[in-house]
Amino acid sequence: MTQHYRSMDGGRGVDRREFVRAAGAGVAVAGGLLLGRPSVGDERPPKVETNIGDFMNVPKTRLSLPGPFPGRVAKVIDPRVLRDEKVDAKVAAEMVGKGIRTLTGRSLEESFGLFFTKDDVVGIKINPVGPPLIHVKPEVVDALVTWLVDNGIPKKNVVIWDRFSGMLKDAGYTPARFPGVGIVGLQTMDEEGSSWKAADGSHVSKANFDLDVYYLARGVFGTRVPGYADDEAYRNQHVFTGERSYYGKLLTKRLTKIVNVAAYKNTGNGVSMATKNLGYGALCNTGRLHKPLFFRVCTEVLAAPVVRDKLVLNVIDGVRAQYEGGPDKNERFCYPNSALYFATDPFALDMTGHREVVAKRKAMGVTVNEHPRFTEYLHYAEKLGLGIAAPERIEVVEARA
Repeated sequence: MTQHYRSMDGGRGVDRREFVRAAGAGVAVAGGLLLGRPSVGDERPPKVETNIGDFMNVPKTRLSLPGPFPGRVAKVIDPRVLRDEKVDAKVAAEMVGKGIRTLTGRSLEESFGLFFTKDDVVGIKINPVGPPLIHVKPEVVDALVTWLVDNGIPKKNVVIWDRFSGMLKDAGYTPARFPGVGIVGLQTMDEEGSSWKAADGSHVSKANFDLDVYYLARGVFGTRVPGYADDEAYRNQHVFTGERSYYGKLLTKRLTKIVNVAAYKNTGNGVSMATKNLGYGALCNTGRLHKPLFFRVCTEVLAAPVVRDKLVLNVIDGVRAQYEGGPDKNERFCYPNSALYFATDPFALDMTGHREVVAKRKAMGVTVNEHPRFTEYLHYAEKLGLGIAAPERIEVVEARA
Protein backbone atom coordinates (compact mmCIF):
# COMPACT_ATOMS: atom_id res chain seq x y z
CA MET A 1 0.00 0.00 0.00
CA THR A 2 1.51 3.31 -1.04
CA GLN A 3 1.30 6.51 0.95
CA HIS A 4 -0.92 7.96 -1.76
CA TYR A 5 -3.40 5.10 -1.30
CA ARG A 6 -3.31 5.39 2.49
CA SER A 7 -4.34 9.00 2.19
CA MET A 8 -7.58 7.93 0.60
CA ASP A 9 -8.46 4.79 2.46
CA GLY A 10 -9.01 5.47 5.90
CA GLY A 11 -15.16 30.04 -4.99
CA ARG A 12 -15.54 31.95 -3.20
CA GLY A 13 -13.49 31.30 -0.17
CA VAL A 14 -15.63 33.25 2.26
CA ASP A 15 -15.07 32.37 5.90
CA ARG A 16 -18.11 30.43 7.15
CA ARG A 17 -18.48 32.54 10.30
CA GLU A 18 -17.85 35.71 8.30
CA PHE A 19 -20.56 34.63 5.85
CA VAL A 20 -23.03 33.89 8.62
CA ARG A 21 -22.39 37.16 10.44
CA ALA A 22 -22.58 39.26 7.27
CA ALA A 23 -25.67 37.52 5.92
CA GLY A 24 -27.41 37.91 9.24
CA ALA A 25 -26.73 41.63 9.08
CA GLY A 26 -28.23 41.86 5.60
CA VAL A 27 -24.89 42.32 3.83
CA ALA A 28 -24.48 40.93 0.31
CA VAL A 29 -21.58 38.48 0.52
CA ALA A 30 -19.77 36.38 -2.08
CA GLY A 31 -21.73 37.53 -5.07
CA GLY A 32 -24.87 38.60 -3.29
CA LEU A 33 -27.78 37.29 -1.29
CA LEU A 34 -30.24 39.55 -3.01
CA LEU A 35 -33.08 38.30 -5.19
CA GLY A 36 -31.91 37.42 -8.68
CA ARG A 37 -28.22 38.08 -7.94
CA PRO A 38 -25.60 35.43 -8.74
CA SER A 39 -24.43 33.51 -5.70
CA VAL A 40 -21.87 30.95 -4.54
CA GLY A 41 -21.36 28.20 -7.08
CA ASP A 42 -23.18 29.93 -9.93
CA GLU A 43 -20.14 29.92 -12.18
CA ARG A 44 -18.71 26.83 -13.87
CA PRO A 45 -15.45 25.85 -12.14
CA PRO A 46 -12.34 24.90 -14.12
CA LYS A 47 -11.05 21.33 -14.21
CA VAL A 48 -8.95 20.37 -11.21
CA GLU A 49 -7.14 17.08 -10.63
CA THR A 50 -8.29 15.33 -7.44
CA ASN A 51 -7.76 11.91 -5.86
CA ILE A 52 -11.26 10.63 -6.68
CA GLY A 53 -9.72 7.74 -8.64
CA ASP A 54 -8.00 6.43 -5.54
CA PHE A 55 -11.25 6.62 -3.57
CA MET A 56 -13.07 4.62 -6.21
CA ASN A 57 -10.36 1.96 -6.37
CA VAL A 58 -11.20 0.90 -2.81
CA PRO A 59 -13.79 -1.94 -2.95
CA LYS A 60 -17.25 -1.13 -1.62
CA THR A 61 -18.90 -2.82 1.33
CA ARG A 62 -22.47 -4.09 1.75
CA LEU A 63 -23.70 -0.74 3.09
CA SER A 64 -21.65 1.55 0.84
CA LEU A 65 -23.45 4.35 -0.98
CA PRO A 66 -26.06 4.39 -2.33
CA GLY A 67 -27.08 1.91 0.37
CA PRO A 68 -29.90 -0.65 0.22
CA PHE A 69 -32.47 1.78 -1.24
CA PRO A 70 -30.87 3.59 -4.19
CA GLY A 71 -33.12 6.22 -5.70
CA ARG A 72 -35.79 5.90 -3.01
CA VAL A 73 -36.86 8.94 -0.98
CA ALA A 74 -39.46 8.90 1.80
CA LYS A 75 -41.18 12.24 2.45
CA VAL A 76 -43.28 12.64 5.58
CA ILE A 77 -45.62 15.64 5.82
CA ASP A 78 -47.39 16.71 9.00
CA PRO A 79 -48.56 20.34 9.43
CA ARG A 80 -48.93 19.75 13.19
CA VAL A 81 -45.15 19.73 13.61
CA LEU A 82 -45.06 23.54 13.85
CA ARG A 83 -47.20 25.10 16.57
CA ASP A 84 -46.88 28.84 17.13
CA GLU A 85 -43.56 28.73 15.26
CA LYS A 86 -42.21 26.06 17.62
CA VAL A 87 -41.44 22.45 16.76
CA ASP A 88 -43.75 19.94 18.42
CA ALA A 89 -41.33 17.30 19.68
CA LYS A 90 -43.96 14.56 19.84
CA VAL A 91 -45.08 15.13 16.25
CA ALA A 92 -41.44 15.35 15.09
CA ALA A 93 -40.76 11.96 16.72
CA GLU A 94 -43.80 10.46 15.00
CA MET A 95 -42.57 11.82 11.67
CA VAL A 96 -39.09 10.35 12.18
CA GLY A 97 -40.54 6.94 12.93
CA LYS A 98 -42.90 7.10 9.97
CA GLY A 99 -40.11 8.26 7.66
CA ILE A 100 -37.80 5.40 8.58
CA ARG A 101 -40.58 2.83 8.22
CA THR A 102 -41.69 4.30 4.88
CA LEU A 103 -38.14 4.23 3.54
CA THR A 104 -37.39 0.64 4.55
CA GLY A 105 -40.82 -0.97 4.54
CA ARG A 106 -39.94 -2.48 7.91
CA SER A 107 -40.52 -1.81 11.60
CA LEU A 108 -38.22 0.55 13.47
CA GLU A 109 -36.50 -2.40 15.13
CA GLU A 110 -36.00 -4.20 11.82
CA SER A 111 -34.84 -0.97 10.19
CA PHE A 112 -32.25 -0.53 12.92
CA GLY A 113 -30.90 -3.98 12.11
CA LEU A 114 -30.54 -3.04 8.44
CA PHE A 115 -28.08 -0.28 9.27
CA PHE A 116 -26.58 -0.79 12.71
CA THR A 117 -25.36 -3.24 15.30
CA LYS A 118 -25.42 -2.56 19.03
CA ASP A 119 -21.63 -2.19 18.97
CA ASP A 120 -21.63 0.71 16.49
CA VAL A 121 -20.44 4.20 17.31
CA VAL A 122 -22.87 6.42 15.43
CA GLY A 123 -22.13 10.00 14.43
CA ILE A 124 -25.11 12.23 13.69
CA LYS A 125 -23.83 15.04 11.45
CA ILE A 126 -26.11 18.03 11.76
CA ASN A 127 -26.22 21.44 10.09
CA PRO A 128 -26.23 24.13 12.80
CA VAL A 129 -26.12 27.14 10.44
CA GLY A 130 -29.00 29.62 10.66
CA PRO A 131 -30.65 29.24 14.05
CA PRO A 132 -33.39 29.70 15.04
CA LEU A 133 -35.03 29.47 11.63
CA ILE A 134 -33.27 27.13 9.28
CA HIS A 135 -30.86 24.89 11.19
CA VAL A 136 -31.46 21.20 11.94
CA LYS A 137 -33.95 21.13 14.81
CA PRO A 138 -32.88 19.42 18.06
CA GLU A 139 -36.32 17.79 18.27
CA VAL A 140 -35.61 15.85 15.07
CA VAL A 141 -32.21 14.75 16.37
CA ASP A 142 -33.80 13.79 19.70
CA ALA A 143 -36.02 11.31 17.89
CA LEU A 144 -33.09 9.77 16.02
CA VAL A 145 -31.07 9.43 19.23
CA THR A 146 -34.04 7.76 20.93
CA TRP A 147 -34.37 5.29 18.05
CA LEU A 148 -30.72 4.33 18.31
CA VAL A 149 -30.68 4.06 22.10
CA ASP A 150 -33.98 2.16 22.28
CA ASN A 151 -32.46 -0.46 20.00
CA GLY A 152 -29.38 -1.02 22.11
CA ILE A 153 -26.71 1.54 21.25
CA PRO A 154 -25.36 3.12 24.47
CA LYS A 155 -25.74 6.89 24.63
CA LYS A 156 -21.98 7.20 24.98
CA ASN A 157 -21.69 5.64 21.52
CA VAL A 158 -23.84 8.36 19.92
CA VAL A 159 -22.05 11.53 18.82
CA ILE A 160 -23.69 14.68 17.47
CA TRP A 161 -21.10 16.52 15.43
CA ASP A 162 -20.29 19.32 13.05
CA ARG A 163 -17.13 20.93 11.82
CA PHE A 164 -17.33 23.89 14.21
CA SER A 165 -17.90 23.45 17.93
CA GLY A 166 -19.07 27.04 18.37
CA MET A 167 -21.86 26.60 15.85
CA LEU A 168 -23.09 23.50 17.64
CA LYS A 169 -23.45 25.50 20.83
CA ASP A 170 -25.16 28.41 19.08
CA ALA A 171 -27.75 26.01 17.61
CA GLY A 172 -28.57 24.45 21.00
CA TYR A 173 -26.45 21.30 20.72
CA THR A 174 -24.92 21.17 24.18
CA PRO A 175 -24.25 18.43 26.75
CA ALA A 176 -27.02 19.88 28.90
CA ARG A 177 -29.51 19.57 26.01
CA PHE A 178 -28.33 16.06 25.09
CA PRO A 179 -27.13 14.44 28.34
CA GLY A 180 -24.97 11.37 27.90
CA VAL A 181 -24.52 11.96 24.17
CA GLY A 182 -21.22 13.16 22.73
CA ILE A 183 -21.14 16.68 21.25
CA VAL A 184 -18.08 17.09 19.05
CA GLY A 185 -16.80 19.89 16.83
CA LEU A 186 -13.88 19.05 14.57
CA GLN A 187 -12.57 22.60 14.90
CA THR A 188 -12.29 25.27 17.53
CA MET A 189 -11.76 28.88 16.60
CA ASP A 190 -10.60 32.04 18.33
CA GLU A 191 -14.13 33.47 18.16
CA GLU A 192 -14.93 31.03 20.94
CA GLY A 193 -12.49 32.73 23.29
CA SER A 194 -9.39 30.57 23.03
CA SER A 195 -6.39 31.22 20.81
CA TRP A 196 -6.22 29.14 17.66
CA LYS A 197 -2.44 28.99 17.91
CA ALA A 198 -0.62 26.20 19.70
CA ALA A 199 2.81 26.77 21.23
CA ASP A 200 4.51 25.78 17.96
CA GLY A 201 2.39 28.22 15.94
CA SER A 202 0.16 25.55 14.41
CA HIS A 203 -3.62 25.46 14.78
CA VAL A 204 -4.92 24.11 18.09
CA SER A 205 -7.26 21.81 16.12
CA LYS A 206 -4.49 20.27 14.04
CA ALA A 207 -4.55 17.04 16.08
CA ASN A 208 -8.27 16.57 15.31
CA PHE A 209 -7.54 15.79 11.65
CA ASP A 210 -6.07 12.65 10.12
CA LEU A 211 -3.05 13.51 8.00
CA ASP A 212 -3.26 10.11 6.29
CA VAL A 213 -6.83 10.57 5.03
CA TYR A 214 -7.40 13.54 2.78
CA TYR A 215 -9.11 15.02 -0.24
CA LEU A 216 -6.52 16.31 -2.69
CA ALA A 217 -7.17 19.18 -5.08
CA ARG A 218 -3.99 19.43 -7.08
CA GLY A 219 -2.56 22.94 -7.23
CA VAL A 220 -5.39 24.50 -5.22
CA PHE A 221 -3.78 25.91 -2.08
CA GLY A 222 -5.26 27.61 0.96
CA THR A 223 -3.14 30.67 0.41
CA ARG A 224 -4.19 34.06 -0.93
CA VAL A 225 -7.79 32.84 -1.01
CA PRO A 226 -10.31 35.56 -1.96
CA GLY A 227 -12.52 36.54 0.93
CA TYR A 228 -9.82 36.30 3.60
CA ALA A 229 -7.75 39.20 4.87
CA ASP A 230 -4.57 37.15 4.64
CA ASP A 231 -3.27 33.60 4.92
CA GLU A 232 -3.20 33.89 8.69
CA ALA A 233 -6.95 34.62 8.72
CA TYR A 234 -7.54 31.69 6.40
CA ARG A 235 -5.61 29.26 8.58
CA ASN A 236 -7.51 30.44 11.64
CA GLN A 237 -10.65 29.22 9.91
CA HIS A 238 -9.28 26.18 8.11
CA VAL A 239 -6.33 24.81 10.14
CA PHE A 240 -4.11 24.09 7.10
CA THR A 241 -3.17 26.02 3.97
CA GLY A 242 -1.92 23.31 1.62
CA GLU A 243 -3.61 21.47 -1.26
CA ARG A 244 -5.03 18.72 0.99
CA SER A 245 -8.21 18.80 3.04
CA TYR A 246 -7.90 16.30 5.88
CA TYR A 247 -10.84 14.31 7.24
CA GLY A 248 -11.57 14.55 10.93
CA LYS A 249 -10.20 11.77 13.11
CA LEU A 250 -13.71 11.45 14.51
CA LEU A 251 -14.67 9.92 11.15
CA THR A 252 -11.47 8.03 10.43
CA LYS A 253 -10.74 6.64 13.90
CA ARG A 254 -13.92 6.52 15.98
CA LEU A 255 -17.22 6.46 14.10
CA THR A 256 -18.40 3.21 12.55
CA LYS A 257 -21.65 4.62 11.11
CA ILE A 258 -22.87 8.07 10.08
CA VAL A 259 -26.38 9.51 10.04
CA ASN A 260 -26.43 12.71 7.99
CA VAL A 261 -29.10 15.25 9.00
CA ALA A 262 -29.19 18.32 6.76
CA ALA A 263 -31.28 21.48 6.61
CA TYR A 264 -33.55 22.37 3.68
CA LYS A 265 -32.16 25.46 1.93
CA ASN A 266 -30.67 26.83 -1.23
CA THR A 267 -27.23 28.11 -2.11
CA GLY A 268 -27.64 30.30 -5.16
CA ASN A 269 -29.37 28.26 -7.86
CA GLY A 270 -28.27 25.04 -6.18
CA VAL A 271 -29.05 23.51 -2.81
CA SER A 272 -27.25 23.22 0.50
CA MET A 273 -28.70 19.95 1.71
CA ALA A 274 -27.50 16.38 2.29
CA THR A 275 -24.35 16.18 0.18
CA LYS A 276 -23.01 19.63 1.08
CA ASN A 277 -23.56 18.92 4.79
CA LEU A 278 -20.79 16.32 4.56
CA GLY A 279 -18.94 17.57 1.50
CA TYR A 280 -17.89 20.74 3.29
CA GLY A 281 -18.36 19.52 6.85
CA ALA A 282 -16.30 16.34 7.15
CA LEU A 283 -12.89 17.91 6.52
CA CYS A 284 -10.89 21.09 6.87
CA ASN A 285 -9.19 23.52 4.47
CA THR A 286 -12.33 23.98 2.36
CA GLY A 287 -12.46 27.71 1.63
CA ARG A 288 -9.99 27.18 -1.20
CA LEU A 289 -12.38 24.68 -2.86
CA HIS A 290 -15.42 26.89 -3.42
CA LYS A 291 -14.39 28.71 -6.56
CA PRO A 292 -12.48 25.98 -8.44
CA LEU A 293 -14.63 22.98 -7.47
CA PHE A 294 -17.72 23.91 -5.46
CA PHE A 295 -20.54 21.37 -6.09
CA ARG A 296 -18.10 18.72 -7.32
CA VAL A 297 -16.73 18.57 -3.77
CA CYS A 298 -20.17 17.39 -2.61
CA THR A 299 -19.74 14.24 -4.69
CA GLU A 300 -16.04 13.51 -4.35
CA VAL A 301 -15.70 14.01 -0.59
CA LEU A 302 -18.57 11.56 -0.05
CA ALA A 303 -16.84 9.06 -2.36
CA ALA A 304 -14.02 8.58 0.14
CA PRO A 305 -14.37 5.18 1.86
CA VAL A 306 -14.33 6.86 5.26
CA VAL A 307 -17.68 8.46 4.34
CA ARG A 308 -19.04 6.23 1.57
CA ASP A 309 -18.83 3.03 3.61
CA LYS A 310 -20.18 4.49 6.89
CA LEU A 311 -23.00 6.77 5.74
CA VAL A 312 -26.13 4.64 6.20
CA LEU A 313 -28.97 7.15 6.52
CA ASN A 314 -29.65 10.68 5.30
CA VAL A 315 -32.38 12.98 6.58
CA ILE A 316 -33.37 16.46 5.43
CA ASP A 317 -35.07 18.57 8.07
CA GLY A 318 -37.63 20.45 6.02
CA VAL A 319 -39.83 21.46 8.94
CA ARG A 320 -38.87 24.95 7.89
CA ALA A 321 -37.48 25.49 4.41
CA GLN A 322 -35.72 28.31 2.58
CA TYR A 323 -35.72 28.86 -1.16
CA GLU A 324 -33.53 31.97 -1.50
CA GLY A 325 -30.79 33.77 0.42
CA GLY A 326 -29.11 30.57 1.66
CA PRO A 327 -27.10 28.94 3.05
CA ASP A 328 -27.60 31.13 6.13
CA LYS A 329 -31.05 32.08 7.35
CA ASN A 330 -33.06 34.82 5.70
CA GLU A 331 -36.49 35.21 7.26
CA ARG A 332 -37.89 36.78 4.11
CA PHE A 333 -37.48 33.49 2.22
CA CYS A 334 -38.27 30.96 4.98
CA TYR A 335 -41.60 29.19 5.12
CA PRO A 336 -43.26 26.29 6.96
CA ASN A 337 -42.70 23.18 4.86
CA SER A 338 -43.66 20.73 7.62
CA ALA A 339 -41.77 17.83 6.04
CA LEU A 340 -38.93 15.42 6.74
CA TYR A 341 -37.14 13.48 4.01
CA PHE A 342 -35.31 10.14 4.37
CA ALA A 343 -32.97 8.18 2.07
CA THR A 344 -29.94 5.94 2.10
CA ASP A 345 -29.01 7.65 -1.18
CA PRO A 346 -27.99 11.30 -0.52
CA PHE A 347 -27.80 12.13 -4.21
CA ALA A 348 -31.39 11.09 -4.92
CA LEU A 349 -32.34 13.04 -1.81
CA ASP A 350 -30.61 16.20 -3.02
CA MET A 351 -32.08 15.90 -6.51
CA THR A 352 -35.50 15.70 -4.90
CA GLY A 353 -34.77 18.76 -2.80
CA HIS A 354 -33.29 20.62 -5.75
CA ARG A 355 -36.39 20.07 -7.90
CA GLU A 356 -38.63 21.22 -5.08
CA VAL A 357 -36.57 24.37 -4.50
CA VAL A 358 -36.60 25.22 -8.21
CA ALA A 359 -40.40 24.86 -8.27
CA LYS A 360 -40.74 27.01 -5.15
CA ARG A 361 -38.44 29.71 -6.53
CA LYS A 362 -40.50 29.87 -9.71
CA ALA A 363 -43.74 30.02 -7.76
CA MET A 364 -42.37 32.91 -5.67
CA GLY A 365 -41.13 34.86 -8.69
CA VAL A 366 -37.41 34.34 -8.11
CA THR A 367 -35.28 34.26 -11.25
CA VAL A 368 -34.11 30.67 -11.75
CA ASN A 369 -31.06 29.55 -13.68
CA GLU A 370 -31.65 25.92 -14.68
CA HIS A 371 -28.26 25.37 -16.26
CA PRO A 372 -27.18 21.71 -15.87
CA ARG A 373 -24.12 22.78 -13.89
CA PHE A 374 -26.27 23.03 -10.77
CA THR A 375 -27.04 19.31 -10.84
CA GLU A 376 -24.02 17.94 -12.72
CA TYR A 377 -22.44 16.81 -9.45
CA LEU A 378 -25.46 14.62 -8.74
CA HIS A 379 -25.34 12.98 -12.18
CA TYR A 380 -21.58 12.59 -11.69
CA ALA A 381 -22.33 10.60 -8.53
CA GLU A 382 -24.65 8.35 -10.53
CA LYS A 383 -21.87 7.68 -13.04
CA LEU A 384 -19.61 6.72 -10.13
CA GLY A 385 -22.23 4.33 -8.80
CA LEU A 386 -22.73 6.34 -5.61
CA GLY A 387 -26.40 7.21 -6.09
CA ILE A 388 -29.27 7.95 -8.43
CA ALA A 389 -29.80 11.40 -9.94
CA ALA A 390 -31.99 10.86 -13.02
CA PRO A 391 -35.43 12.09 -11.89
CA GLU A 392 -37.21 9.29 -13.74
CA ARG A 393 -35.27 6.77 -11.66
CA ILE A 394 -36.06 8.40 -8.31
CA GLU A 395 -39.08 7.17 -6.38
CA VAL A 396 -40.51 9.68 -3.88
CA VAL A 397 -42.91 7.98 -1.48
CA GLU A 398 -45.07 10.41 0.49
CA ALA A 399 -46.61 9.69 3.87
CA ARG A 400 -48.99 12.20 5.42
CA ALA A 401 -50.45 12.68 8.87
